[in-house]
Amino acid sequence: MIEWMLLPLKRYADFNGRSRRKEYWFFLLGAFIAAILLGIVEGILGLNGMVFGVYGPLTLLLIVAIIVPSIAVQVRRFHDQDKSGWFVLLSFIPFVGGLIVLVFMCLEGTRGPNRFGPDPKDATSTSVFA
Repeated sequence: MIEWMLLPLKRYADFNGRSRRKEYWFFLLGAFIAAILLGIVEGILGLNGMVFGVYGPLTLLLIVAIIVPSIAVQVRRFHDQDKSGWFVLLSFIPFVGGLIVLVFMCLEGTRGPNRFGPDPKDATSTSVFA
C-alpha cells in the first residue's frame, strides 16, 4: 500500500506511460493523510492560518512539493484510458471541471497496450516498482 502512495513521487515529473487507478487514489490518500498530520502539527505549534489565512507553512510546502507529481499521475491516468494528457485542463472549467476529472479518474483504463504504453495491470509486463 505504501508503495502505491510513493510511486508518483518516484515518477516525480514523468508524464509518459500509464498509471492504474490504484496508484492515483493511494497517492491522493497519502497526500490527504500528510496534510491532516501537518495541519495538526501546525495547530500545536500555532502556525496554522499563516499563509493566506488558511494554510500553515508546512502545508504550503507539501502542496508545492506534490503539485508536479499530482499533475503527472493525472496525465498518466488519462493515458491509461487512451486519452490525451491535455484532458487535465478540464479541471479549469468553473463549477463542473473538477467533477468531470473526478469521473475520469474513476474510470477503468483500456485493456491491453494502447498508444501510451503497455497495460499496467498486465501480469507479464515489468513491475511498476522495479
